[in-house]
Amino acid sequence: MFQPLALYIGLRYTRAKRRNHFVSFISLSSMLGICLGVATLITVLSVMNGFDEEIHNRFFAMAPEMTIRLEHGPAPDWLALRDEVKKEPMVKGVSPYVGGQGLLTVKGQSSPVFVTGITPKYEAEVTTLAQKMVQGKLDDLKPGEFGMVVGETISENLGLNVGDKVNLLIPQMSISPIGMTPRFKAFTIIGIFSAGPGFNFDSSLTFIDQQDAKALFSAGQSIAGLRIRIKDVYAAPTFSQELQQKVGRDYYVGNWTQQFGPFFKAIKLEKSMMFLILSLIIFVAAFNLVSSLVMVVNDKQADIAILRTFGALPRTILSIFVVQGLFVGVIGTLLGLILGLLIATHTTEIVDFLQNTFHTHFVSAQVYFLDYLPSKIMPSDIIRICVAALVMSFLATIYPAWRAARTEPAEALRYE
Repeated sequence: MFQPLALYIGLRYTRAKRRNHFVSFISLSSMLGICLGVATLITVLSVMNGFDEEIHNRFFAMAPEMTIRLEHGPAPDWLALRDEVKKEPMVKGVSPYVGGQGLLTVKGQSSPVFVTGITPKYEAEVTTLAQKMVQGKLDDLKPGEFGMVVGETISENLGLNVGDKVNLLIPQMSISPIGMTPRFKAFTIIGIFSAGPGFNFDSSLTFIDQQDAKALFSAGQSIAGLRIRIKDVYAAPTFSQELQQKVGRDYYVGNWTQQFGPFFKAIKLEKSMMFLILSLIIFVAAFNLVSSLVMVVNDKQADIAILRTFGALPRTILSIFVVQGLFVGVIGTLLGLILGLLIATHTTEIVDFLQNTFHTHFVSAQVYFLDYLPSKIMPSDIIRICVAALVMSFLATIYPAWRAARTEPAEALRYE
């Protein structure tokens, strides 16, 4: 079968048994180094992708992606506003809410909380609170019954169970015959939710019926705002500006990036820096590839001279060693790709096995929000890693191949 001369000789050199075993060892180490670098990058970035996804899921399961609050003007018709917002193609769900700060007190103990008045059937459109219930049901929140859903941490700290009574004080005053008194109301615990560690949802959030919240906060028929869920959380800044123009100046449209944006940007920056740092492994392997190819060029001086004597052009000689170096890079990249995908796919099982074997915990929920090591393989990361490895391998071949192309036949054969 016909093959280009440079390709044939370049591949032939990679299969040939060299007289200098040290050169073979360096070439093998370069290949293994590229393999190790690619596999490490795939594994680490997949784990970081897994953490990023889990944090997003936990955060947006309870926190709104966007909110609309009343700035000034008359009390709005929230049903009409909700229907108007839901017409937007980007919007997946809208839920009205009434919110405010409060203080839970029971048996001499107290806990500061943020109270949110919701309607359960609408709440399902923007959060997964109903799926986070560990005791009771969210649908048990009925207007006029003054029921309350609290986080698991709050229930543990105050010793609360379903059916218990608790007093809720809010920072508003009521006028009575004895003067100004703090406004408070007794509520019955009808459910307990658990959003998991991280973001302190379990220790700071409580939920009551929207109508009860209006009566408690003297909101009348108005609401504090709308909580909105959209199809693309990263489009929230742009979409919030568009929505602001549509609803007018009487409302303020906010999004999650205003409060938690720096946190998620830090995660993204950490991933980028990790990619750059771990790419040094591939860089070192590529540097070894330069050394091995330089030694090969010195070892093949006579062969190069004979090829030049037979009429081979300098670019043909250059192509031979480029092919040889790229072959090492391609094989190392493919091996690293396979190894990295295998490890990234079974990361959770591998870490669990190591934890059980050594009776220790590498991942603590108190530090990482999770008690296991997640992993998510993204095709964009795989492509970026493989391209980086191949580009470094190609760049590593340029100097040795250029040096081989400059070989003078008479000089190379002088001592043969």
